[in-house]
Amino acid sequence: MPGNNIDTLIIGGGIIGLLTARELALAGQSVTVLERNPRAGLESSWAGGGILSPLYPWRYPDAVTDLSAIGHLEYPGLAAELLEATGIDPEYIRSGHLILDTEEQDEAKSWAKEFSKKIRLDSKIKYLSRIGRREISVLEPELSENFQAALWLPYVGQVRNPRIMKSLIQDLIQRGVKIITDMPVEKINTSAGKVVNVETPAGKWSAGNYLVAAGAWSATLLEDTGLTLNIEPVRGQMILFKTEPGRLNRIIMNNGKYIIPRKDGHIVAGSTLEYVGFDKSTTDDAGHLLMSEAVSIVPFLAKTPVVSQWAGLRPGSADGTPTIDWHPQLDNLVICSGHFRNGVIIGLGSARIAASLLQYRSLKYAGSSSTNPYKIK
Repeated sequence: MPGNNIDTLIIGGGIIGLLTARELALAGQSVTVLERNPRAGLESSWAGGGILSPLYPWRYPDAVTDLSAIGHLEYPGLAAELLEATGIDPEYIRSGHLILDTEEQDEAKSWAKEFSKKIRLDSKIKYLSRIGRREISVLEPELSENFQAALWLPYVGQVRNPRIMKSLIQDLIQRGVKIITDMPVEKINTSAGKVVNVETPAGKWSAGNYLVAAGAWSATLLEDTGLTLNIEPVRGQMILFKTEPGRLNRIIMNNGKYIIPRKDGHIVAGSTLEYVGFDKSTTDDAGHLLMSEAVSIVPFLAKTPVVSQWAGLRPGSADGTPTIDWHPQLDNLVICSGHFRNGVIIGLGSARIAASLLQYRSLKYAGSSSTNPYKIK
């Protein structure tokens, strides 16, 4: 049997599984991660935009807001630690976020007032404000003149998904975490209310505890355990422009679409929401739509080459609240999945909860309550 003396076996090498592995490794556990792909972090963790905020955050339940507060507070430190440990820069930038949809400004301001308390901002500092055309033009001179007002969130940051995944993987390897790739879990074997092992093409792996963090594939994997999980794949397509560094500096969003400037002059434009099962193919229609939306926000992109288009499968859930809980019939299996569009920003808090469950069977983390709001429904 390949796995011996493993405290926790994690199924899924995306950002949720890897962040949880890091929490457990820091606590002294022996951790092994099984990843179905040739490399870890190739699914939605790689494909996403890396915005460190839920999109239109006031639309989400408090449970998501609480997790995003942890991410907002701790990503700068995590990025610095990963850079120092590995030499790989996750490219954390506090770029700020302009939202050009202002119809929900009252809801947004009410949410921001409470959120500012969670992240301990000085009461004189505004996390969100409504600004006019003159202020917009100062922040982003090349933004379309069609927009006369915006909601400005100056404290929103970003990371570059492929780079934070690469840095995180290297950090875990240096900490002794084993990441086994090309190792799909085909079945979870159970007996007497416990997982006894998992089957892979290379044989069976066993551990003291198990974590399913397999993203869009989590529900399918858990079917054999008698659990129906409300998680489904939702395709998101993105395009990538290449221009000069510094021409655009803020994350900008309108009509559900966003553009994200990177340090090196690349600009990501996304994203679609498509319920097409496990189909990760890209389409011309989506490419044209994303191009049109991006140009409507920043006209100079009409003359900027699109250098890439890709798709990823998000682990969709009903309201964006992830499931982080013990399996109801198996007392050594935790599930951490269903982060939908927000895996990066809420992944740190989610990993902390999952690690707490795996170590203590209860929620022992900063800000925890007696009731788990991420329980299986």
